[in-house]
Formats: sequence, C-alpha cells, structure tokens
Amino acid sequence: MNYGFVKVAAAVPQVKVADCQSNSKCIENLIAIAEGKGVEIIVFPEMCICGYTCGDLFGQQLLLEEAETELMRILNNTRQLDIISIVGMPVAVNSTVINAAVVIQKGRILGIAAKTYLPNYKEFYEQRWFTSAAQLSVEQIRLCGQTVSIGNNLLFETLNTTFGVELCEDLWATIPPSSTLALQGAEIIFNLSADNESIGKHDYLTSLIRQQSARCIAGYVFSSCGFGESSTDVVFAGNGLIYENGNLLARSERFSMEGQLVIGEIDVERIRAERRVNTTFAASQGGLKETKRTVIAAEPVNQKELRLTRKINPRPFIPANDGELNERCEEIFSIQVAGLAQRLKHTGAKTAVVGISGGLDSTLALLVCVKTFDKLGLSRKGILGVTMPGFGTTDRTYRNALSLMESLGVSMREISIKDACIQHFKDIGHDMDTHDVTYENSQARERTQILMDVANQTWGMVIGTGDLSELALGWATYNGDHMSMYGVNASIPKTLVRYLVQWVANNDVDEVSRATLLDIIDTPISPELIPANEKGEIEQKTEDLVGPYELHDFFLYYFLRFGFRPAKIYYLANVAFKGRYTEETVKKWLSTFFRRFFNQQFKRSCLPDGPKVGSVSISPRGDWRMPSDASSAMWLKEIESL
Repeated sequence: MNYGFVKVAAAVPQVKVADCQSNSKCIENLIAIAEGKGVEIIVFPEMCICGYTCGDLFGQQLLLEEAETELMRILNNTRQLDIISIVGMPVAVNSTVINAAVVIQKGRILGIAAKTYLPNYKEFYEQRWFTSAAQLSVEQIRLCGQTVSIGNNLLFETLNTTFGVELCEDLWATIPPSSTLALQGAEIIFNLSADNESIGKHDYLTSLIRQQSARCIAGYVFSSCGFGESSTDVVFAGNGLIYENGNLLARSERFSMEGQLVIGEIDVERIRAERRVNTTFAASQGGLKETKRTVIAAEPVNQKELRLTRKINPRPFIPANDGELNERCEEIFSIQVAGLAQRLKHTGAKTAVVGISGGLDSTLALLVCVKTFDKLGLSRKGILGVTMPGFGTTDRTYRNALSLMESLGVSMREISIKDACIQHFKDIGHDMDTHDVTYENSQARERTQILMDVANQTWGMVIGTGDLSELALGWATYNGDHMSMYGVNASIPKTLVRYLVQWVANNDVDEVSRATLLDIIDTPISPELIPANEKGEIEQKTEDLVGPYELHDFFLYYFLRFGFRPAKIYYLANVAFKGRYTEETVKKWLSTFFRRFFNQQFKRSCLPDGPKVGSVSISPRGDWRMPSDASSAMWLKEIESL
C-alpha cells in the first residue's frame, strides 16, 4: 500500500545555455535516479532543455528544432520507465512560440501546459519571444510526431492522484492558474520556474508558495533554474521546494553548483480529508461550472515499497522548534484564560473552585485560574483550591498540591473523602477491599459532589480539569471528574499539558511555585484511586492501564484531524516511534484506542463548555458529532488484520 502518499521530486540540473544535447543528458540522468528512488512524478525548471537565458536565440529555428530533437531523445531513452516527467522548453505553435511544460511518460507526451502570464517588466521581457496560453487559437498540436493537447487547463490523472502544471510567473498572478486547476480537481501543482535571486526575494517566494499550497489545499512542487544559466544580469540559485497544504516538506541547497534532486512524499489522502471538511473550498468550486478543462490519463506507475523521506513527528501536537513551542504555549494559555474570563464575567461568579490533586491536569487548570483572576484584577483569594485526599493519595502529590496553592496565594481547603466513601460503601453494600470500578468511581463522584456543593456555598463555579486525551479514551468517571461548570483543558491533549505547565514554570511564576511545578511534571500520571504500595509510591499508573498517552495522542490526531483509517495510522506510528515501540505494542494500543473511543462517546455527548484551542476538538457542539452507539467493528477488524 502507498497509504495515500505520492513520491515526487523537484530536479535542478546543471545547464549549458543553448546546448540542448548536454542539457538533455543531465535531465535523463536525474530522471533515471529518481525512478530508482521510487519517484512517481518529477518536475524540472523552466526551459531546462535549452536554458532560460537564451534571450533572442528563442527566435532561432535551429534552437527550436534542437529542443524538439532532444525531447525526442529523452522520450526514447526513458521509454521503459514508469515515472512521469515534466520538462520545460520552447514549443513552436503556428507562427508563435510557447513557453511550455511538456509532461511525458514511457515515450508518450501526455500534454503540454502553456504559460499564461508572461512577465515583461524590469529584468523580464518574455513577451518579446513568447505568446501567452490565453492567446492560443488551437487546443492540439503535433510535437515529436505525436498529436497532443496544449493549454493552461490540463489536468493529469494517475492511479494515485490528479495534478496540474503552471509556470513561474503564473504563481505571481492575482489569480494563478493553479487556483482554478485545484478547484477542478488537481491535488498537486507542479511549477517550472526561472526565478532569479535578489535581496529578500527568496523569503517572499517561499511565502507565496506556502500560501498558494495552503489556499489551494494542495501539494506544490517547485523547481527553479540553477547553476549554468547566464549571469549576464541576474543569478539563479536553483530552488527545489516541496510543500503540502502550507507545510514545507523538502528543499534544495541554494546556490549549489551541482545538480540536485529534492524528493518528498505528498499525502494526497490528507489533502482530500482537508478538502472534504472545508466547505469554503467546495463553495468556490461552484463558480467554475462553465470553465473548460481537459483531463489526460497517465499510465499506472508501478508501486515500489514505500519508504518515507518526510519526517513524521511522534508528537503532532507539539512543535519541534523550541521557539515555536514557546509561542504556541503562550497562545494556548491565552486562549484558555480568555475563555474563562468571559465565563466568569458572564456568570458573575464570586469564586472559581478547583479540585487540586497534585497532578498535571488540575495544576494547569489552577494556573489558568490564577492568570485569569490577575487579568481581571481580582484577588487570587477568590480562587478556592480544594484538595481531597483519598485512599490512593500519596504524600508526594498531597504535598505538591498544598505547596502550589500556598505559593500561588489562593484560598485553600482540605476535605478528606475517606469517611464519606466508607459510609457510601456501607450504604450500597460494597466491600471496601474490592478495588473495582465501583470502588474507584465512588471516590471520583464524591470529589465532584464536594466541589459542586462548595461552589454553591461560595457563589462560585467548578472549573473542570479533564483533558482532551482523557475525554477521547473515556478515562473519566461519568458524572464524576467528567463533569464541571467550565472545562478549561477540554481541548488540550495530555502530551501538551506537560509543556504548558513547563512554560508557565519558566515564564510566569515565582521560584517556589516553579520548583513545585517541576516536581509535578516528573510525577507519574495517576488518578490515585487505588491505595499506594508499601513504599508509599503510586501503585495505579494510568499509562500501564490504557497505554502511553504519546501513542494515543498520535492516534487521536490522525483519526480526528484527517480521518485516516487504522492501517495508515499504524504505518505512520511505526515510522514515528521506530525503536521506541514494537509493532505489536503499537497494534495493541491502537486497538485499545478505537475500542475505547467508540465505546465512550456517551461521555463526550454531554461535555461541559470549554474553549477550543487547536485543530482537534471533540466538543459535541462543534467539531465532533457522533452517535453514542456507533459500531467500532470495521475499525477493529482492520486492526486485527494488520
């Protein structure tokens, strides 16, 4: 299986201006190398067969004929290869010359994409030599003995994707041809370019490609002229760039004097998933009903074993760059604070009541409350932190809970749940030595009852602490910690909670609070509903029971964000966590994830309000609406077959 990935390449060959034979050999060589690496589609720079800087030589009959002769040579010498290649050259059409991208495969010319926008300003004067695609009077021409379609409305269909082609300046136009091509079905856009270098231009170029790939919800593969082009007035750096929906996948070395081949895999399944949920994209297609397009079928490319060159982040909710991570944490924390501030002002609540366990989730909720009260100019004493020791509470979490509340200056209450739970067990006839789900959930519900009643006592509201990962797995007691009056962590995955607390510890608290926060970060994740071991250490570790949260967050991201099937998630997880988890381990917890996700939907169907902070949310009022009795059979069956 290719799991929806299309392996593409941007080639930047060395060129010799007006030496078509030398250039065609370089092109053939790069095509052969790319074929050996499993590339399905490769794109070369603008005018690569003859060189972009030929100037008035474009009007020479010999140059035009030699370019066609060398294209014929490339066709013959790559006839046995499945790879689709896109090369640039001047093509004579009647009494005009077209700046063209010729799409070829297995000795056949699939079609010719013609450049629409011809720059004629500053160092560019293409209108001196070429005619725009908009002025073409024909839709087919003869080239290399073949009758082929020509225009700026061509779509090429392969077994795995549909793609379109535009050339250089087309991208810089107000409405690029790629916008129309994408709306007509192109999932990948290839651009043959001859962008020269000047101060600041490269950053502008990359921002342009990034924005266009994002706006079109498409892959974008860009290849621009490099070393060997004339430097009479300008210099070309040889830019090979591969983007996917605004994200850079691969890039070439700028100003290299050697030929380059930049390879990456574009996930067209991901692109399709984005387009399906983006109703604006579909609405934009409505204006193209009368727009003509020509669809050309390519032959299937034999699939080689998929070997990803793109990096799969094992923690997709966590930016890999420290600077970006700090910005992300600050933004998320600000969203949480803004959401709670609005709710407090709207309700007129006098207090914010938070159950403090000494764990990460309740710590983050408390920090959000503190920052919110500070922002509203309210006394932190209006925050009522309640620690409720139970049968599984350890000294470490108990001390951290008290220390944090004290150092942050909030009001503190300690209410043990032991006696109340013992009485409750007597009332319902439950053996205290039976540490089953009744034993555990009774404690969670007792704590929630205390928080709700204390909130009523103090004209306050209970601030929920449960996070996105727990809600996805249903790792919450129904009508226990599942319930609150506003859940500030509802859209925060467990893997991100730790980084948010770390960010606050490093940026926004005193040294005493910081020391406590760092120890909380190092504490094993646990609901602490089962008594500690003989050493007083946490006996009940969540990840031993439901699996590693870093795996579950990975599964959650690709399941909800892109609708990927279990087989693809399994494949990506094995790539991302290679050397950390075995395939058997990944499969085991993937099965657990899907089983629990489907079975526990009823808890998510009645979630309290809470702010959305990222692209993945399971609020029943927004991003995720699913029947509570939906069957997981298809998903579990596929996992079993892996």
